[in-house]
Amino acid sequence: MNYTVQYYDLVLVAIFATMATGAGIGVLTSLALPTAVTIAGVTAALLIAHGLFVNGPVDGPEDLTDEVEALN
Repeated sequence: MNYTVQYYDLVLVAIFATMATGAGIGVLTSLALPTAVTIAGVTAALLIAHGLFVNGPVDGPEDLTDEVEALN
């Protein structure tokens, strides 16, 4: 079974990397930890927003009207 890395896999890795980098900067530099983590959190939120709204998990608006069979 071959697995290929998808866009959303990269988004998840980028969110983790952003938060870890923020924590690292807060611990290893003179920048306060809460400030560094807050800046990293805002960056991670922008990554999430891009994954949801700019490059969303649907092909087009017509996909949003599809009925979900699992909930019936």
